[in-house]
Amino acid sequence: MDLEAARTVRFLSRATIDDFDGVTDRIDGYALLDAPTLEEASGGEGTAFYFEVELASLDTGIGLRNRHMRDNYLEVKQYPHATFEGTIPDISAVPGAGYRITTAGTFTAHGMSIELEIPCAVAPEGEGYRVRCAFEVLLSDLDIEIPQVMFLKLANEIRLELDFAVRPPQ
Repeated sequence: MDLEAARTVRFLSRATIDDFDGVTDRIDGYALLDAPTLEEASGGEGTAFYFEVELASLDTGIGLRNRHMRDNYLEVKQYPHATFEGTIPDISAVPGAGYRITTAGTFTAHGMSIELEIPCAVAPEGEGYRVRCAFEVLLSDLDIEIPQVMFLKLANEIRLELDFAVRPPQ
């Protein structure tokens, strides 16, 4: 991952009564291809895709809500990161837009793991690529209690949006 480039992870909750986002730029990871460039890569065996997000850095814009989310629900002292580890089984060129990749692997948060396929749009940027991924997880699948207190109402389904850059090793 290019830690010098802009990066954002957004957790979006769209509950019936209240919507809010949690945002952080504390994401790190890597992508390994089976060839030097996406143009030459075929995907599958020999590829890897990994990221981890520092959950204690999530900011919802309200300090009290942040503390309750981190301490009472995400339990970040015990489970500090959300991670994904998998492969890149599919790489498809999209004319004029870059590439569409699919990653397949294990997403882990709150001590629980679920199998996911995550679609990502990948566009050339400088010496590397800009990667944008979006996927949904259910809090119940991750054994995270769904808050129902006045200032923190979440839907069971949370959308994660990742935007980061990767570049070849220097």
